[in-house]
Amino acid sequence: MNPGTLDLPSRRGPYNPLAKDNAGGIPQGMGLPGEPRGKPPGKWAGVFGNGRAGMRKRMIVSIASGKGGTGKTTIATSLAAVLGSRAMLLDCDVEEPNCHLFLKPEITYREEVTLPVPVVDTSACTVCGRCGEVCQFSAIVVIGDQVLTFPEMCHGCGGCSLLCPESAIREDARILGILEAGTAGDIEFVHGIVRIGEAMSPPLIKAVKKRIRPEKTAILDCPPGASCPVITTVTGSDFILMVTEPTPFGLHDLRIAIEAVTPLGIPLGVILNRSDVGDDSVCRYCSDIGVPVLMEIPFDRGIAEGYSRGRLLVECSSEYWQRFEEMFARVEELAGSPTEITKEAAV
Repeated sequence: MNPGTLDLPSRRGPYNPLAKDNAGGIPQGMGLPGEPRGKPPGKWAGVFGNGRAGMRKRMIVSIASGKGGTGKTTIATSLAAVLGSRAMLLDCDVEEPNCHLFLKPEITYREEVTLPVPVVDTSACTVCGRCGEVCQFSAIVVIGDQVLTFPEMCHGCGGCSLLCPESAIREDARILGILEAGTAGDIEFVHGIVRIGEAMSPPLIKAVKKRIRPEKTAILDCPPGASCPVITTVTGSDFILMVTEPTPFGLHDLRIAIEAVTPLGIPLGVILNRSDVGDDSVCRYCSDIGVPVLMEIPFDRGIAEGYSRGRLLVECSSEYWQRFEEMFARVEELAGSPTEITKEAAV
């Protein structure tokens, strides 16, 4: 596949970025929308409202987990709905974004996200090898009398072109994916969609995060796992909500995720989804290492059925609206002080 060709997945949902009736009608370069149009609280058509959760300050809250399928999107979308117009939701799971399936945003902005990669002018190159020496990712190497470039491995630092003594390297833009922004009721919405086959997702995640507005509380729906995309997403956050389940796999991956983010010094808490289907090992682990469990969500067939139809948790069960308000109030209290993780976290 040509690395400069944008090849996006076709997705089921309220809109398709490849559909002709959408792609042709969205203005380019308009920036983020302004203050969203207000809708009063009520049933689903206006469920976002103005947000009832008291917010003493604006924060960046990352919703993460050690594995996929634990309920990150469920938590992120419902929390955004509860906070309403004071929040914005950024789906940083650019390889498989799905918050749009629940919030059904009106997309008003779209742009391609690119990464600068080296292009060598062979007529000026003396094959000195300096470019290959400075590249830490072997994206450009000198073999014999040839200079080979591997755009898919390039991180776009620009070191090779900067240090080339003959100025024989220029930079060309390689498309990583697209960024889309819009509104879902009163909530500002941003997500990224990585190009199919593209392995370099962190630059696209950074582009999504650049859309954070300081006057809003930003909710970041993280990729699953504990690798570079996750660290890229949570870096700079004021609080991390780890979503897990009370199973051996859930505990195993929660340990890995907490160990990965602990060096960042970001306060964190745990939400236990499907809390009544396993044992108490996750709760005991959290107690041992000093991480608070901020909410437990028992398995509920009605919630599961609603989820499969693209409905929010707080829409499926109204009692969770207040529970999310209370949980977020606790997040605000904890965000000011880093969580003291004991050594058990690294075991």
